[in-house]
Amino acid sequence: MRTTAVRRSALAASAAALALLVTACGGSGDSDSGKGDEGKADSSAAPAAKALTAAELEKAALVQADVKDGKVVTKVPATDDLSADKVKADDEACQPLANLQLAVPVGSPAATVKRSWTGEAKKPAEGTDPAEALLAGLDVDKVLVTLASYEDGGAEQVMKDVDAAVEKCAKGFTSTAAGEKIEFLKVAKTEGPKGADESVEITVTMAADEGVEAPAKIVVARTGATVTGFSAVNFGAIAAGEEAPFPAQISDAQLAKLG
Repeated sequence: MRTTAVRRSALAASAAALALLVTACGGSGDSDSGKGDEGKADSSAAPAAKALTAAELEKAALVQADVKDGKVVTKVPATDDLSADKVKADDEACQPLANLQLAVPVGSPAATVKRSWTGEAKKPAEGTDPAEALLAGLDVDKVLVTLASYEDGGAEQVMKDVDAAVEKCAKGFTSTAAGEKIEFLKVAKTEGPKGADESVEITVTMAADEGVEAPAKIVVARTGATVTGFSAVNFGAIAAGEEAPFPAQISDAQLAKLG
């Protein structure tokens, strides 16, 4: 079993789709020192909120002091920041999911800001079997956070488009990102975190080499005219054939700053 698990981890790490996830969720750079009802907010009853500027988003985005552990990167390198024209779903209805999984804003935002967070690796006990130690080293949550502000009700439309994409693409779809094909086997949603006007948590399961499935988490939340996307992955869980829970402390911290 140990050999199989290590082999799976190697396959997952080498698969093209997961390599893109490493790029999107594990960028390097300089760092600075609950659940709720999904999609039930009646946004039509109130006028559209004012879009935040890039400077305002920057002030509202996570910094190191906002998290209890792990590392926040405030300057995501350009190599870790795919542009919208580099991501294309085979079915246009699925485009929001293809974007969000790689931390690319949906639609046409007025301004955007990105952060990345990497949790702390679990240290194996002394004398741990090398195979198990390798898996322990992979057991790290990685999240890319994207804040995007929209004008004229665009944020509300993004949430509608995301909801429609989950329904239309529940049985899977394919996309191309930076020239690499990604096969999504299934898509499912559940309630998103509290602290936002609307939110949803989505699990996308991708295909890796030799039948290995790679589940990853996406959280999408709207606060006024700002949509925050959280794209998370844990390679240790993938290697073990498990589904890691979304690290809620990150969405809680970010949404608290926006609120």
